Amino acid sequence: MTESTTRTDEPEFTITPGYGDWLRKELHYSQAVRIGDRVEISGQGGWSEEFEFPESLEEEIVRAFDNVGRTLATAGASWHDVVAMDTYHVPTAPDTIGEDHNRTMVEQMRLRLGDRAPIWTQIGVPALGAPGMRVEIRVTAHLAPRRDRPASA
Repeated sequence: MTESTTRTDEPEFTITPGYGDWLRKELHYSQAVRIGDRVEISGQGGWSEEFEFPESLEEEIVRAFDNVGRTLATAGASWHDVVAMDTYHVPTAPDTIGEDHNRTMVEQMRLRLGDRAPIWTQIGVPALGAPGMRVEIRVTAHLAPRRDRPASA
């Protein structure tokens, strides 16, 4: 690259207000990065502002989806822009992630994404980054102009 070349795709890192401030300070990572029209977010769990997890798996999954939405918004994106999802699960069944995970995940995807069906990979893991954490959601969003993009997105 020459000195006269200007990059328009420099990474812009963001943190989610509240818990993101703590995660940046204590664990040294950002919640999202935007490079051009692409947004990648770090895995979001179902934690509260106090970084606590609910007893109910269903509530934890709903909170994780809420946290994904908040993190996308900090980077200028929304659920309407999501093109890929990777979800990490501590299984509740011996040979699969568990129907309780799948049912709530699909309900939330339909609620948040409407007719949009991004690519999705589910991954069963023995443990996640925080004690008591059972699910983590990571998404990629694409911000290209579209006629179907809501004005508020």
